[in-house]
Amino acid sequence: MNTTKPNIIFLMTDQQRWDCIGRFNRHIKTPTLDKLAEQGIVYSQAVCQAPMCVPSRTSMMFGYYPSQLGVRTNHGGLYDEHLLPSDPLPELMRKAGYQTAGFGKTHWNHGEKNPDPPTRGFEVRAVGLARNSGHYEQGAVMMGDVEPEGLKAYYEETKDFGGGEENANGYIGCTSRVPMHLHRDGWVAEQCLKFLDEGVDPDRPLFLYLSFLKPHAGFNVPKEFEDLYNLDDIPDIPQPPWEEERDTHLAATDEVSETSRQQYAEKRQVWENMSPEERKRTTLRYWANCSWLDHYFGRALEKLERQGRLDNALIVFVSDHGEMLGERRFRFSKYCLYESSVRVPMILAGSYVPAERRGTIDDRPAELVDLVPTLAEVAGLPRNPMLPGLSLLGERQRVGTFCEFHGKGASGKTSIHSAPSFMWRKKDWKLIIYLPGAIEDAISRVDRFEGELYRLDEDPNEWRNRYDDETYAAVRERMTAELLMHLACVWSKGPHFYDRHGVAALESVHRAASPEAAKDFR
Repeated sequence: MNTTKPNIIFLMTDQQRWDCIGRFNRHIKTPTLDKLAEQGIVYSQAVCQAPMCVPSRTSMMFGYYPSQLGVRTNHGGLYDEHLLPSDPLPELMRKAGYQTAGFGKTHWNHGEKNPDPPTRGFEVRAVGLARNSGHYEQGAVMMGDVEPEGLKAYYEETKDFGGGEENANGYIGCTSRVPMHLHRDGWVAEQCLKFLDEGVDPDRPLFLYLSFLKPHAGFNVPKEFEDLYNLDDIPDIPQPPWEEERDTHLAATDEVSETSRQQYAEKRQVWENMSPEERKRTTLRYWANCSWLDHYFGRALEKLERQGRLDNALIVFVSDHGEMLGERRFRFSKYCLYESSVRVPMILAGSYVPAERRGTIDDRPAELVDLVPTLAEVAGLPRNPMLPGLSLLGERQRVGTFCEFHGKGASGKTSIHSAPSFMWRKKDWKLIIYLPGAIEDAISRVDRFEGELYRLDEDPNEWRNRYDDETYAAVRERMTAELLMHLACVWSKGPHFYDRHGVAALESVHRAASPEAAKDFR
């Protein structure tokens, strides 16, 4: 193990499926990520904690589950700095002595109540959006301020893509006419490269966070990355043997949310009228987006390598959630607990990874909340015993993985919020427990919960729900008990644990933190 703190290079995308890395999908061209996978540890069973941006990223940055933080949908956020449950990842790194530089998306949403929201630990900050976008952070260089005409050109090209660039036009996309460096992600990448040339502190280890907005729709892709793919090589989207989604948590969400129903109906109508070639074009552009971002990751890592910053480094690659990409009768985006939405690519690479673990696949259950305890340990910080995550470089492992879904969120004061759906996943089995209807009156009908059970090794598309099949009753009951006890244990520990002895009672097995250090967690 290295005796000096390693540089930590944190690479992140938005809405990249777990299987969209060339190493695991022969169709996709991602040479940078392929190299990381070949030289690092691939966590093949990693999942996010919520299948949408804000709760997933907030959970990842703080190390707690969305239901612990109260940030359950994209309409949520931790708005009050004095009420944060713990230090977020960049602040932890800053306190550990790192120079902290953040480029791109965090999606804290904390500008809702604070016109000058802090960077939450980042000393250097650049965001590829406008100052009035709701994503401004204190002192950040904003694309809208320094490159207003470029940002205007980008928005002109995507003006018909709808909210979040996720309507049918956003998924159909186009060959972009905007120069790469004037795309939001391109501008962020160039800001990062400029910082690496001019701004790195030679006397401190570096925590570099480079986080892109894509391959999330819209699919306006630079031509040179579209040209990497041949439409004839793109497979069509496999579809289930049924026409309508019934008796699932996804169907229950549609029932509660008129917005969800309308958005799905609009896309489905468009895609059902497409030819296979037209459908393949959407897949091609999504993959081309992945290749484009991989190109930028490669440029950053090459520069870091030339500077000697990778001689002692841990490189993280991850995405916040996946993308359905037309599965289950032309479902797009995320907002469900199925594999393509909840599984995420996760790689740890770099010289810090023990030699015997390089080039390996780790099939243990892994979660995004594992990143805070892993990186805190690497940075020499004491362990926070209230967190549900485990060190990805340690020996301990959980029994299964957890993800929660609370509907798409209430878009207005009169909108309905769904009752929750919970997932408990193992390599070969997945359980989903859900309560149809709204959360408002859910307590009076908890006896009406329903479930889904999928045998993933035989049914990777999750088309055959075996929840009511008594052949699998023992599996169903065992996984239900594990899920309930997992949540009971997690919710019992944090983020608030009031005891006269502090958190000492949580450290009976692992005494990594002293009583004095434990005070830093609150």
